[in-house]
Amino acid sequence: MSKTMCPGQDTAFWTATDVFDVACAQCGHEVEFFKDDAKRRCRKCGNLIGNPKLNLGCAQWCEHAKECLGYDPKEGQTGAPEEEALLDRLIAKMKGVFGNDQRRITHALTVLEHAQKLLAAEKGANPKVVLTAAVLHDVGIPNAEKKHNSSAGRFQEIEGPPVARAIMDDLKLDEETADHVERIIANHHSAKDIDTIEFRILWDADWLVNLPEEFPEKKGQELEGFIEKLFKTQSGKNSARALYL
Repeated sequence: MSKTMCPGQDTAFWTATDVFDVACAQCGHEVEFFKDDAKRRCRKCGNLIGNPKLNLGCAQWCEHAKECLGYDPKEGQTGAPEEEALLDRLIAKMKGVFGNDQRRITHALTVLEHAQKLLAAEKGANPKVVLTAAVLHDVGIPNAEKKHNSSAGRFQEIEGPPVARAIMDDLKLDEETADHVERIIANHHSAKDIDTIEFRILWDADWLVNLPEEFPEKKGQELEGFIEKLFKTQSGKNSARALYL
């Protein structure tokens, strides 16, 4: 029996909007995506970019998802249906905040992917806190740029928590989770007032994306020492070494 193509992959069903450009988060170069591409590499700087419009659809339950997408979207998930549904709603809210800013959307989704992997490796973390913080950690950027004419980390830490809180209240997250996520967002550049395992995972997931952009000059032994000092979980250090050394 011949293999039947998934309708979502069959270009006969596609429309003009199913092929689009995404700005590379590192260099700004436009990278062409087909809607079913999970990731593509920027030809200008080599950065690996996640598809900000990827709809996992049946891949969330299909046993062949890894063959189709190149990775398994279930890896790193807790398996709790309510948390998976919450994640979908959080992503929709985050996209609403950033609008057409595909660079920021791509960044948030890439941080989320790293956070899911670190969550699976680290023990004792609350998945709801980690995944919520990963999706919402940068939602203060638009207001920071409007009010302070800057997206600097200190302004993100001021403007992000109230935006995130409004989203979490709208989605009816419990107060304990919302308070913890607010604290993470209020410290995700400075790390001054929090040191929970959930914060450490978000910190490392964010730096796994930001490291080559923020410190492109660090190489070899210098980079190895920097990774050891900067990252806060062993799985984060291991991931950074695998990616950049």
